[in-house]
Amino acid sequence: MDSINVIIKPLVTEKSTHQQETRNVYAFQVRQSANKVQIRRAIESLYKVRVLDVRTMNRKGKPRRSRAGLSRTSDWKRAIITLDENSRIELY
Repeated sequence: MDSINVIIKPLVTEKSTHQQETRNVYAFQVRQSANKVQIRRAIESLYKVRVLDVRTMNRKGKPRRSRAGLSRTSDWKRAIITLDENSRIELY
């Protein structure tokens, strides 16, 4: 899997923005089949930074009501990336 297909999008929330400023930690939505080594290589090649740590978590989809009854949103994977103190990512 090449680097462009591993990372889906950066997650910009209040918590992730706070962690970017205080701990140099970034959150990304990644492919469910990606492992930590692939995620590390993708971040380092796309953003030209040094990654210290990668943590991942599988998130279950939420139940939703619709006209046809109950359904669920799709499951997804989140990656929490800790960068070297000299590295920064400009997301916006």
